[in-house]
Amino acid sequence: MPYTTRQRQAILQCLQRRGDASVTAGELAEDLRSAGCPVGLATVYRQLERLEAAGIVHKINTEDGAFYQFCGRDGHGHRDCFLLKCERCGRIRHVDCVQLQGLYDHLEREHHFRINPRGTLLSGICDQCAREEEARGEQ
Repeated sequence: MPYTTRQRQAILQCLQRRGDASVTAGELAEDLRSAGCPVGLATVYRQLERLEAAGIVHKINTEDGAFYQFCGRDGHGHRDCFLLKCERCGRIRHVDCVQLQGLYDHLEREHHFRINPRGTLLSGICDQCAREEEARGEQ
């Protein structure tokens, strides 16, 4: 299966180049085709599924559809990874923060609820948008 491995590597490299940017499977397939790596959309979805299962990629389900973002960490047992989405500009940022472990433990112990950190999307306003609001006198 070396062909599949090359495709997975190409998809992973494309996601890594995008950094914090999230992308749809269709946009990713188009990026790969533009870079000279012809790959079908079904293959992109299949490889993204595998990368997500391995904890290397976040799948972000939104009202606009599914987006994918490079995580870069081994997802097995990794509980300090989550996503922040700005309600204003829509940017989604991957964050590694060990401070969340206390919250996860509290919710599990006191409220009998186990958080899936890889599926956790917190929304609010990013620094840049907050500064812009302050500059306009909004809050």
